[in-house]
Amino acid sequence: MTDPTALMVGVSGIRGIVGEGLTPEVVRQWAQAFGTWVKEAGEGGRGKRHAVLLGRDSRQSGPAFARVVAEALTAAGCDVIDVGVVPTPTVQLAVEHHGAGGGIAITASHNPIEWNALKFIGSDGIFLDGSAAARVQELARTGQDGAARRKTGKVKADGHAIERHLDLVMKLSVLDVPRIRRRRFTVALDAVRGAGGPVMQALLERLGCEVTGINLEPDGRFPRAPEPVPENLAELRALVRASEADLGVAVDPDVDRLAIVDENGAPIGEDYTLAFAVRAVLGEATERRKDGTGMQGESRIPVPSFRRSVVVCNLSTSLVVEDAARECGADVVRTPVGEVHVARKIVELDAPIGGEGNGGVMYPALHCGRDAPVAAALVLELLAGTGNRVSEVVAGAPRYAIVKAKLERGTRNAERGLDDVYAALRSRFPEASADTQDGLRLAWRDRWLHVRPSNTEPIIRLIAEAPTGAEAQQLVDEGRRSCAAS
Repeated sequence: MTDPTALMVGVSGIRGIVGEGLTPEVVRQWAQAFGTWVKEAGEGGRGKRHAVLLGRDSRQSGPAFARVVAEALTAAGCDVIDVGVVPTPTVQLAVEHHGAGGGIAITASHNPIEWNALKFIGSDGIFLDGSAAARVQELARTGQDGAARRKTGKVKADGHAIERHLDLVMKLSVLDVPRIRRRRFTVALDAVRGAGGPVMQALLERLGCEVTGINLEPDGRFPRAPEPVPENLAELRALVRASEADLGVAVDPDVDRLAIVDENGAPIGEDYTLAFAVRAVLGEATERRKDGTGMQGESRIPVPSFRRSVVVCNLSTSLVVEDAARECGADVVRTPVGEVHVARKIVELDAPIGGEGNGGVMYPALHCGRDAPVAAALVLELLAGTGNRVSEVVAGAPRYAIVKAKLERGTRNAERGLDDVYAALRSRFPEASADTQDGLRLAWRDRWLHVRPSNTEPIIRLIAEAPTGAEAQQLVDEGRRSCAAS
C-alpha cells in the first residue's frame, strides 16, 4: 500500500496528504527550488521573466500554503503575481498573459479532500517536464537556492485572470455564439465546491444557458469524492432529471476536467468529452472547408490546415476519440500518459486539438492545457451545430466498455519483472499492434490492453477496452495472469 506519510514527486510537481507528506516546510522547500529555477532560466531576460504566477483551487489548506509559497518565491528573488482561487487553466493562461517565468498552481485536482499539491508551470504555460523538472527536483533535494545573494521579490494581486479567461473562450473562432444562444440550453452544473462554480456558471450564462447548479460555492468543502466519474455524480443525475435539463456537466476542483450527463440523467463517460470536442472542432472545420468559407474570426493561434489533421491523446484514451477523429478525416497520435506529454506533442505536430480520456480537452487555439470551460463551450457548439441531444450523439457512435484494475508492485527486480510481463503478453498476442512508449499497449481494430507502471504509486495499472465489458475483462484477466507469472 502507498505510505500516507510519503510525498509523491512527479514530473510536474509534488502532492501529498496535508500535514503528513505535504507540510509547510516541504512546500517552502519546493517553492523556493522552483523560484531558483525560474531565476536561472530567466537570467539575462527582462521585465517579468522572474515573476511567478500563483493560483489555487478552493481547498481549505490553500490559503496557508499560498502564503508559504509566496514567501519562498520572494526569498528566491522572484516577484509573485497572485490570481487567487481560480481554475488551473486560468493560471496557465495568466503565465502567458504576464510573460512570466512560470507559475505554481496549488491544487490536488481530483484527489480527496485531505490532499493538496504544487503543480509547476513553465513560461510557455505548459507543465514542467524533462530537464526543467529534473533541475527543480535537484534544487529541492540539495537546498542550493542561493537566496541570500538575491534581492527579495514583491507580491501583487491580479483580480482579472478569470475575466480574461472567459473573454478568450467567448472569442474562439470555432464557436458560433449566436447559434448556441438560440438553442437556450438548460444546463445542470456540479462544481463540487471547487474553484469552478463561479467561472463555469458565468461562461454558461454568457452562452445563453439557463443554469441550475449544485455545489457551486468555492469553499473547498467537497460533499462527495471530487473526481467527476459516473459513480460520483448521483446528485447531478437527479438534478438533470428534476430540472428537465438538456445536459449536466461536472468539473473537478481545479476545473481542468469536464464530465457530461445526458438529458436522461445518464453519465456518458469522461472519454466522450474529448470525442465531442473533436467533432466540434474538426467536424465544423471540415464543413466550412467544404463550402469554402474557412474558419471565421480571429484566435490567438491560427487554426491549422485540416487536410492532414491529427488528434493527440494518450495511450489509455478510449476508441471513441479515435472514431470521432477518423469520422472527421483525422489521424490519431498517442503519447505516454500525462498531460504534459499530450501538450508537447500538440505543439510539435501543430495539432488542432488533443486531450485525455479523463474529460481533459486541450484546444491550442487558446492554450495547450486541459481546460473545462473550453470543453463545455465546445460541447455546446457541437449540440447547437448538429441539433442533436447528448444521447443522440452518443447513440450515433460505436460503444465500448472499459475495465480498469491495479496490482501492487514489488520493488525487487521490478523493472525486470515488468519486462517479463510485456514479453509474455506480446508472445500471447503476436497479432496485436504493440506500443512501448509507456509500458505496453496491445491494440486490435476494436479493442486494446494497456499495462503500465504508475507514475505516482507503487502499482501496475491495467486498462482494457472492447465492444463489451466481458471482452474487456478478459483482456484485463490476461494481463493479471502475466503479472502473476512474472
